Amino acid sequence: MVVLQASEPIVGTRRVSAAVAAAGLSSFALLYAPQPVLPQLAAAYGLDPGSASLAIGVATASLAVAVLPLAWLAGVAGRRRVIVWSVVVSAVIGLLLPLAPSFPVFLVMRGVQGVAIAGFAGVAAAYLADQVGTARLAGAVGAMIAGNSVGGMLGRLGAGFAADPLGWHGALVAVAGVALVCALFTVATLPRTTADGHRASARRVSARGGTGAPGGASARDGGVRAGLGLVAPFAVGALAMGAFVALYNAAGFRLAAPPIALSPAAASLVFLSYAMGTASSAAAGRLATRLGRTPAVVAALVVTVAGSALTAHPSLPVIALGFAVLTAGFFAAHAIANAWVTADAPPPARGRAAGVYTLCYYLGSGAGGTAGAVVYGHAGWTWLVVMTSAWLLLAALAVLVTRRKHLAS
Repeated sequence: MVVLQASEPIVGTRRVSAAVAAAGLSSFALLYAPQPVLPQLAAAYGLDPGSASLAIGVATASLAVAVLPLAWLAGVAGRRRVIVWSVVVSAVIGLLLPLAPSFPVFLVMRGVQGVAIAGFAGVAAAYLADQVGTARLAGAVGAMIAGNSVGGMLGRLGAGFAADPLGWHGALVAVAGVALVCALFTVATLPRTTADGHRASARRVSARGGTGAPGGASARDGGVRAGLGLVAPFAVGALAMGAFVALYNAAGFRLAAPPIALSPAAASLVFLSYAMGTASSAAAGRLATRLGRTPAVVAALVVTVAGSALTAHPSLPVIALGFAVLTAGFFAAHAIANAWVTADAPPPARGRAAGVYTLCYYLGSGAGGTAGAVVYGHAGWTWLVVMTSAWLLLAALAVLVTRRKHLAS
């Protein structure tokens, strides 16, 4: 009996991790599946690159706007319920997308799909904290992030490779079919939790000031100071993600155009660079511990700029190297900025701070990705690199200014 009791939490944690990883794979495969087929979408609907990139921008922007309201809803309706509806609805919409009779209808459907995906993106980490506890939370969150990154990569690769034999319609259906299988796995295996009600009660007591009242004013002052200190990681999330998505949105157009002229399947191989991002995000914590948070995130942003500059070279191998370098740099910066928010936010405000970071991150994705495609369509790749590099350096400047103010205080 003692052995059985000791093994139950491990089995439960594995089950939760697998269910949430499947949900992440489903959600992020669907979110970015149209990216490698943007040139085909542009040809089908008679669009320029900037307009076609709205297929990504609308979904990520609607996700950003919906994150905080859905996080609140999950506190009322239950986190498991929100996650389940999120993965099922987003997969069903993915299956219906190829039936859109016009591009405006396609965009409306993508907007609704982005809102649905926000139910997972805004709730999953809090659900894991409720379900597995702090002792096993790091491993469970690691599995979730792995599912997210693998889903983003496989969704892009799958759509790119399926586009040649099936066209963009069949490519999106293929990705949505796999996503639906993952969603059904999540529905069948995601455990129920009773923690929502207890946490809601605790929040109500805290809001009334029932406990922890002493020092309330100083706590609020500390919260304000911490909030101002979080401007830098919020800027990194928005500006770096905007630059990253802008480059990848336009990559398909550049790689498909002469003189490179790759097929959709071959062009989609650029998304294998995400493997570099998986490795660099895992190493980012050690880098920040060794160098300090500010030098580490600035170095990661500079590496991203260097990789972006390499992509301006006409040689395909150098372009591929550039994408690998910029992807490694971006994911390292994102990982450090995300941890920065969690570490510096006051404990009662960590959930809200994480939500605001997610909001900035996906608003940057939507706005930056679309702006980048417009610049590429009108001015070419070199000017796109110049613009995105300026965003990355502005994010680095925000980090340095924040550190200087912190030292001065």
